[in-house]
Amino acid sequence: MRWTAADIPDLSGKIAIVTGANRGLGRATVRALAAHGATVVMGCRDPRLGDAAAHEIRDAHAAADLRVWPLNLQSLASIRAFAMRAGEHLSRVDILINNAGVMNTPYGLTEDGFEAQMGTNHLGHFALTGGLLPLLRRAPQARVVTVSSLAHKMGKLDRRAPMFPDGRGYTPFRAYARSKLANLLFMRGLQRRFAAHGWSAVAIGAHPGAAQTDLGRHIEGHLFFRVFEPVLRKLVQDAEAGALPQLRAATDPAARGGSYYGPDGRGEMAGYPVLVKPSRRACSDADADWLWEWSERVTGVRFDFSA
Repeated sequence: MRWTAADIPDLSGKIAIVTGANRGLGRATVRALAAHGATVVMGCRDPRLGDAAAHEIRDAHAAADLRVWPLNLQSLASIRAFAMRAGEHLSRVDILINNAGVMNTPYGLTEDGFEAQMGTNHLGHFALTGGLLPLLRRAPQARVVTVSSLAHKMGKLDRRAPMFPDGRGYTPFRAYARSKLANLLFMRGLQRRFAAHGWSAVAIGAHPGAAQTDLGRHIEGHLFFRVFEPVLRKLVQDAEAGALPQLRAATDPAARGGSYYGPDGRGEMAGYPVLVKPSRRACSDADADWLWEWSERVTGVRFDFSA
């Protein structure tokens, strides 16, 4: 049976947070959640763009309950402020979708000195999830969905130099693939901890396949893309289709902790969302534990599951 947005259950009374919510996959995700009754907090680096996206969604769904809050995942201070605001204004968080990301960027550093792709895609979401942990605890069956990529299959951790110090060994795609592998290792580690502490919350992974917003941000401007753009555009799907795996992970009552959703088409490039297999490296408990300890150390964020 093909799962579509029409299969999303009634979400009335649910509170969701979506990062990177003003464009692409994030905006499509917000639109679908709001259309089914959820209150959605849109975490956006530029609130003006978030307001514009919210206005567009309300035009289609007049009853949409949307809140646009500033969130810069390249800043631990911004992440702390967002989590504090959530604690003051939200009773709980039922759905957290760690969607935002940067892709294929030149070497650079975040505000806190982290390599930008690892800092944004993994460490930013690690810190955010930790900050929101008390609100996730209050939800009857919270879900944390972390969005990865097909690129994770090419990713490798380097415990000696996980963030390419001074740019040594850095290539944009190598760093991106590593950060996407980290996303799945984080999901794995989070699910193990939820289960070990008896939480009803679950952690689930998803990837969009080759959605236009994903592929285009990877390779636009490259000679390969300029030459083969007409063919490539036919192989990718739009943001609404690309968002389906993370929507299924977030809302399907049958979804289980530790699972991973992606498109069912050839090469998982496009199609309807189904369970897919992560790479062997993404299933390493040893790497997941190392990454967790390293992430806590460099961010200063500790997850207290006993509270």
